[in-house]
Amino acid sequence: SGHAEENVAVEGSPLKQQQEQTNDYETMSKHSITEEDELRKKYLEEDMHQYPRNKIIALSVLWIGLFFITLFKDGKGVDSIVGLQCNSHWYIVLIVLQFLWLGGFAMFFGFVLLRKQNEREKVRYPYLHDDPVWDKKSLRFYGSFTFVGGIVAGLIGIGGGMVLGPLMLVMQVDPRVSSATNATMIMLISSSVAVIFVISGLVPWSYAIFYFFVCLVGALFGKSRIDNYIQRTGRASMLIFILATIIGLATIGCFVIMFTH
Repeated sequence: SGHAEENVAVEGSPLKQQQEQTNDYETMSKHSITEEDELRKKYLEEDMHQYPRNKIIALSVLWIGLFFITLFKDGKGVDSIVGLQCNSHWYIVLIVLQFLWLGGFAMFFGFVLLRKQNEREKVRYPYLHDDPVWDKKSLRFYGSFTFVGGIVAGLIGIGGGMVLGPLMLVMQVDPRVSSATNATMIMLISSSVAVIFVISGLVPWSYAIFYFFVCLVGALFGKSRIDNYIQRTGRASMLIFILATIIGLATIGCFVIMFTH
């Protein structure tokens, strides 16, 4: 998870509500503003950033690091850039390093989530009704589902959004936030899995290029049309309906293929 229309705060959206809350604090008398009020306003302004630079940089570093670790390994499609063979002890080290690299990022940002949650609770941060509340229990629970989503993506090549989308709706995350978060995760998961498949020599390039452009056109069409509809009507539930329809059709398709082949 940008079009210019995404910067428009529509009525009832999380961004609009946060802007209204920030404006309320700006209208307060300077003499009545306490340190707690200042911190609360600071956190609201931080959460209003649509493109937080530090998080974008962190995701880029995560992906680039994983990409280079993958290139160091030997595969059927691409040889190791350092001449490493699969029967080498260093190959096992790289496998372990991949898990440590990803797990390290997950643990670090889990710690950041808990710290931010505690800081905001101390200043009575005005959470929206559909904001998730992060604690150790929720991090373990949702982290395990995310892990399963990654396994599914690696095994059968789908984006983890098929697993994580319904999960975020169970968390009562705003559908627009869920959609944007899923799009970002799918980009990271799918691109990482694609690199692994290329190096393994398992990619039929004619199919891959064709479906890439088909998917790209569909994504651009859905993003522009559906976003316009939601901004006009305010019916974010349309995203839930579309997600449920896609999952339902995919499930039916799996059963049809299973019983007809």
